[in-house]
Amino acid sequence: MRSHATTLAAAAIWSLGSLGAAVAGPVEDTLVVTTDEGEIELVTTAPAPDHLKDVFDTIYSGWHFREDETRDLERDDFDNPGMVFVDRGLDMWNAEIGANGESCASCHGGPESMKGLRAVTPRVDPESGKLMLVEDYVNECVTERMGKEAWGMTSNEMKDMLALISLQSRGEIVNVAIDGPAQPYWEKGREIYYTRYGQLEMSCANCHEDNWGNFIRADHLSQGQVNGFPTYRLKDAGMVTAQQRFVGCVRDTRAETFKAGSDEFKALELYVASRGNGLSVEGVSVRH
Repeated sequence: MRSHATTLAAAAIWSLGSLGAAVAGPVEDTLVVTTDEGEIELVTTAPAPDHLKDVFDTIYSGWHFREDETRDLERDDFDNPGMVFVDRGLDMWNAEIGANGESCASCHGGPESMKGLRAVTPRVDPESGKLMLVEDYVNECVTERMGKEAWGMTSNEMKDMLALISLQSRGEIVNVAIDGPAQPYWEKGREIYYTRYGQLEMSCANCHEDNWGNFIRADHLSQGQVNGFPTYRLKDAGMVTAQQRFVGCVRDTRAETFKAGSDEFKALELYVASRGNGLSVEGVSVRH
């Protein structure tokens, strides 16, 4: 008799195969966002980076896999529900929250000083040699310069600040390094990406490489790009970070997951981000 886990895995694979034929491929569309400073066209399709040439010819932002109404929410900052969290992040940026009255602004000036950071992270810090997320840089300031306890990796404070910082790089092209000191972390992330987890024995690649463009139940599977994160997820009615989504994906395989901000998920984010080298940072996107 087949085990329950085997039955679940078979059902998941059947769902991918049988429902996938309903709709295939990303929507052909162009993302032009109306901002307070005018319109900006974002790169949502690009030639696959060299290390993915044997997998994809073209890479697509997850924006292309959402319904018309969801895509439209991202076209105008006034309609984008994620901008509320950017505003909260700006309030916190200027607030004197440090032990001695320090604020982010007192050291860095305006948030525009963070322009470009989101496009090149995760990255290996040249001084510490550690793989750093944007969240790690935030907590470095919170603990070492403000004398406060570290924020939780998926706390409201962290997500608000991440939304603000990410928006500063909107339109910048993702270009995370995968060679030199980043290479061992990248290889570790790649191993995790292709490892099967949980009772369903599924890997990231099973959905986002083998079945992208297909449907699993009502969800149109994307290539799993993270250039749009943090994202306002309609399903959650709030901001979701890449680390938070990794936790959810692994749990969906019926596995005990790594923690957000763990060495494993940092390496995974580096690898997944590298799969989107060539796409625009979307700042705060909107997803299903």
